[in-house]
Amino acid sequence: MAHLTARTGYHKLVQRLNKAPQGAPPSKLLFEILKLLMSEKEASLVALVPLRPFTVPTAARAWKMSLGDARKALDELASRALLIDIEGRKNRYYVLPPPMAGFFEFSMMRLRGDIDQGLLAKLYYQYITVEEDFIKTLFTQGETQLGRVFVNESVLTNENALHVLDYERASEVIRTASHRGIGLCYCRHKMGHAGHACDAPLDICMTFNTTAASLIRHGYARAVDVAEGLARLDEARGGGLVQFGENIRNRVSFICNCCGCCCEAMIAQRRFGLLHPVHTTNFLPVVEPGSCTGCGECVAACPVEAMTLVSANDPRFPKKKRGRVDEEMCLGCAVCVGVCRTRSLTLQSRPERVITPLNSAHKAVLMSIERGKLQNLIFDNQALASHRAMAAVLGVILKLPPVKQAMASRQMRSRYLETLIARFRL
Repeated sequence: MAHLTARTGYHKLVQRLNKAPQGAPPSKLLFEILKLLMSEKEASLVALVPLRPFTVPTAARAWKMSLGDARKALDELASRALLIDIEGRKNRYYVLPPPMAGFFEFSMMRLRGDIDQGLLAKLYYQYITVEEDFIKTLFTQGETQLGRVFVNESVLTNENALHVLDYERASEVIRTASHRGIGLCYCRHKMGHAGHACDAPLDICMTFNTTAASLIRHGYARAVDVAEGLARLDEARGGGLVQFGENIRNRVSFICNCCGCCCEAMIAQRRFGLLHPVHTTNFLPVVEPGSCTGCGECVAACPVEAMTLVSANDPRFPKKKRGRVDEEMCLGCAVCVGVCRTRSLTLQSRPERVITPLNSAHKAVLMSIERGKLQNLIFDNQALASHRAMAAVLGVILKLPPVKQAMASRQMRSRYLETLIARFRL
């Protein structure tokens, strides 16, 4: 097929995207998406940028153009949220975000007249929801996933609350962020164009820190203060939405307020639940059989169909039902607990605590190891041109558990890396 074999700018960009931990499998639909988002020349430029944050001089060298022309091109790409620009203490840095959660979403986070968002939404729907290659690549490869669920804090008992760390609270992410932005929900905006939207709030997608600063600067999100951020969180919880955010502890970049019908993460959980495409909270709901009336409110509320009704096994009332939790499917979001009118659902801690990567670098290394892409981080010459960058990546590797260090070592076939790991253990 010509669109997969021709060495076009779009082909080169797809190759570049697939070096990152998440990837984006080639497809005619993907090429049509990229053509809507950028020109072929722009795709050729983006295909040459590093995987890690870079500066104008780095881009100018890769693109073989002047500093002025490189800055102009970078700022144009950032203005359309194809790159994220970060204001550092001394320099402005640029980052190529992944498709998800990244430039796919950003393209639908505001109403735009410069691209056909209706056509784009239908292409996204076909590529992500109908075809399965992208969603499987995104959500079902490796143990470390893109995102995690935040528990509904409003239903926690005092005892439950003692076991919830600050980074596990969506409210704490909002309070401590350097920047907070609100934009249109990509999933529901997309589903609206595709004819499948629900009536959940649209203006409720949350971004934080440097990602929010860039999106606010270019009009893809509006700045909000802590009070409005918390109010939007309460609104989402009141509407039975699940908080699904970046799977890191420090400086979370996004929290989506997800419904089961539109959200790709929730859809993936229903499709591939046994593969655990979404990291859960540290809780599971427990049904109290004696007080459960079998009303079915929890079943209707659960976004991933983890709640069902089964026979109550009551000989006096043979038709009586009660709720049952599928622990393999359950996200631990506690949406069901919030709607239970008889208070027959309570939360208990999972047997093993869910482990969350420290930051985006830690997550990238873990995902790269598990997906066989660690070499792309180590030997990405544009991104890792300095010893400092090399040391940062290796430093994360050396903090991994021994089993994952061994995985990294096997992939790299590097005596140097093996020696570093061996010395570190001593």
